[in-house]
Amino acid sequence: MAEETKKSESRGNRKQRVGEVVSNKMTKTIVVRVERRFPHPKFKKIVTSYKKFYAHDEKAEAKTGDTVLIEECRPLSKLKRWTLIEVVERGVAETVAA
Repeated sequence: MAEETKKSESRGNRKQRVGEVVSNKMTKTIVVRVERRFPHPKFKKIVTSYKKFYAHDEKAEAKTGDTVLIEECRPLSKLKRWTLIEVVERGVAETVAA
């Protein structure tokens, strides 16, 4: 019995991804583009594919161009299933021409 309760307390391994912030226009939400490189199954050429993840950013600390670490979590909305863990590297600040 003790093993079962101990097992249920641990949430298991949660997936983590490192990607680049594409958008931070929404409130408390960022869009992260994650790059995945793999050999093509038939032709063996290295292929790059991208996937966008919507992540929860409670403190709005990530900006466009930053490299961030996100982690899987419970569904927070229709599209959000990830949460921001940390900003790994700050991107170059975009200047807006006035």
